[in-house]
Amino acid sequence: QVQLVESGGGLVQPGGSLRLSCAASGSIFGITSMNWYRQAPGKQRELVAAISSSGSTNYADSVKGRFTISRDNAKNAVYLQMNSLKPEDTAVYYCHVRTVLTNSWGQGTQVTVSS
Repeated sequence: QVQLVESGGGLVQPGGSLRLSCAASGSIFGITSMNWYRQAPGKQRELVAAISSSGSTNYADSVKGRFTISRDNAKNAVYLQMNSLKPEDTAVYYCHVRTVLTNSWGQGTQVTVSS
């Protein structure tokens, strides 16, 4: 089983930046992808960014050019750098890790973009 611990959420003004971190521990053999999802009130959870074991990345159209996903394989960690934040980015952000055997979710971290 994989445990995920997220950090880095908070309140930021429009145009500001935040960096989310997610550290994985436990049975983390064979990670295939590390991802960030988000869920805003009253909306479905959506994929924000993904990074594969080879390092290829994928982004939701709404965050392209503003968010950057990266990973540190030595630390089994994934990061989401969020720049030029907008009020519509307000949501709970979840780390997700897929291995050859498991799918694991973090507890979520709140990101609020407001003046």
